[in-house]
Amino acid sequence: MPRVDMPLTDLVGYLPEREEPADFAEFWAETLAEARSHDEAPTCTPYDAGLTLVDVYDVRFPGYGGHPVAGWLLVPAGADGPLPCVVGYLGNGGGRGFPFEWLTWANAGYVHLLMDTRGQGGKLQPGATGDPVGSSGPVTPGTITRGILDPHDYYYRRVYTDAVRAVDAARAHPAVDPARVVVAGGSQGGSLALAAAGLCDGLAGAVVDVPSLCHFRRALDVVEGNAYQEIWMFLRTHRDRVEDVFRTLSYVDGLNFAARATAPALFSVGLMDVTCPPSTVYAAYNHYAGDKNINVYPYNQHEGGGGYQTLEALRFVRSVLKL
Repeated sequence: MPRVDMPLTDLVGYLPEREEPADFAEFWAETLAEARSHDEAPTCTPYDAGLTLVDVYDVRFPGYGGHPVAGWLLVPAGADGPLPCVVGYLGNGGGRGFPFEWLTWANAGYVHLLMDTRGQGGKLQPGATGDPVGSSGPVTPGTITRGILDPHDYYYRRVYTDAVRAVDAARAHPAVDPARVVVAGGSQGGSLALAAAGLCDGLAGAVVDVPSLCHFRRALDVVEGNAYQEIWMFLRTHRDRVEDVFRTLSYVDGLNFAARATAPALFSVGLMDVTCPPSTVYAAYNHYAGDKNINVYPYNQHEGGGGYQTLEALRFVRSVLKL
């Protein structure tokens, strides 16, 4: 298929102006402070996954509003002493599924906490976390327009908070070295990793693959598929609420978290991606404040680098953890 976005020579230098609300930092500081006031300890219940080389635990930890968020904790069997940890986030529609689907990081010698995504898990792998907060306004199918008319009601305010609390939960576990935590994800999971990198102090690294939820105005100009389609369908119907929508989206735009992130990061992009257009990925990458590198896959779409990128991520995490 033909290219859908800018030439690579333009993407490399693409640094659009960020739309950041004046109270962005205050908004997120207050959001996280409220979430952390729910100080129930995470629970880790042994789970028989039929595995012998990895110990598996069914995790529940308090997320936004203290709501219970599920996950899997995978620990290399017989591990001695606190280990580095990779906190993983899922793509849109996916749930935590089954433990045997997530063995890469544990087999590399790391503790792996995989966060379930609230209100999802009905499209790819099955999920186990509900979203008890209702919407105060109309939505289109899916989650990306849930509460989109007010940043305080917006669905991704809750999910990004869950992502930060997943890091908190990982750091609280005795098997984890809290100073050696990496966040990782692709697509929606990439945007969650980006948000966590911008909101969590002291991360050892971030793997941000083909991230979504970045540079929304550009995304809506370039593509009309997947989650972005839900936004333009909403705007097509609610013609008088365009700026209200973009104001809400500015509080969750990956560019604004990238500008605050200092952990070393590995990005990836597919130059034929019609789901998360390359210009939106490069906008986040170019605004990223920490040390960074990006792997470019010229002939790939939203699958990005696939297994090739997984290998690069394994090497990257090993390097930032100095193993």
